Amino acid sequence: MNGDPFGFFGSLIWWLLLFYLLLGPQIQYRQLQAARRTLMKRLGEKRGSNVISMIHRQESIGLFGIPFYRFITVDDSEQVLRAIRMTPKDKPIDLILHTPGGLVLAASQIAKALKDHPAKTTVIVPHYAMSGGTLIALAADEIIMDPHAVLGPVDPQLMNFPAPSILNAVKKKDPKDVDDETLIMADIAEKAINQVKSFVFELLKDKMGEGRAEEVSRVLTEGRWTHDYPITVDIAQELGLKVSTEMPEEVYELMEMYPQPLMQRHPGVEFVPTPQKSER
Repeated sequence: MNGDPFGFFGSLIWWLLLFYLLLGPQIQYRQLQAARRTLMKRLGEKRGSNVISMIHRQESIGLFGIPFYRFITVDDSEQVLRAIRMTPKDKPIDLILHTPGGLVLAASQIAKALKDHPAKTTVIVPHYAMSGGTLIALAADEIIMDPHAVLGPVDPQLMNFPAPSILNAVKKKDPKDVDDETLIMADIAEKAINQVKSFVFELLKDKMGEGRAEEVSRVLTEGRWTHDYPITVDIAQELGLKVSTEMPEEVYELMEMYPQPLMQRHPGVEFVPTPQKSER
């Protein structure tokens, strides 16, 4: 027999390995997506709702497992608006939200669509929904939070600076000592604050009355806190938001299906779940 059979099989194995490296992660990701949809369907049947998720975690997809950073974008708003539009008007909506925030425009579109849905709307926050995520949560009839989950202020950010801080800095100086570019930024900052404050007021006035809505919209946009200040369940309830901590167990299961890239995981955090005691 002529030729080198091992060369042929070696080449075949190499090509199979390359095929697995290229398509394996995509196949696994498709399987993960299917498992997520199955779990969301189960949760929807349990709660009698249409379940929508907007979960922004880094996910490693591709040959080298490069993580993609996620935040609220116009693409998200298009998808969520489509999901809301396709939901029957008499069917409640549960929006599972896990996000650091993102574009005010996109978050505002989602919030407005959620508020306008005729049936009950619930935003479910298993870990955090900051900034634009909080803006969306304010639109819901009810917010369900893990006891240790947090929301955040919705003060606008301009060029990575909080709009209220820009105004405060300008006010501390004589106008002749401030350059034109900074004055322009201050003008934009003031408009941005007023716009977001007005939008928050519109989201809340039907739920808590105009007086309280005016106060809460001011607190959340005036720069009282840093932009990453954690608004806990207790603080949210003190503000007058309708917040529950009755988190469906399926939401925790769903979050486990959004794993962080291995290269981003902290190697020092590990645990062994304690078996649940059976009731007799």
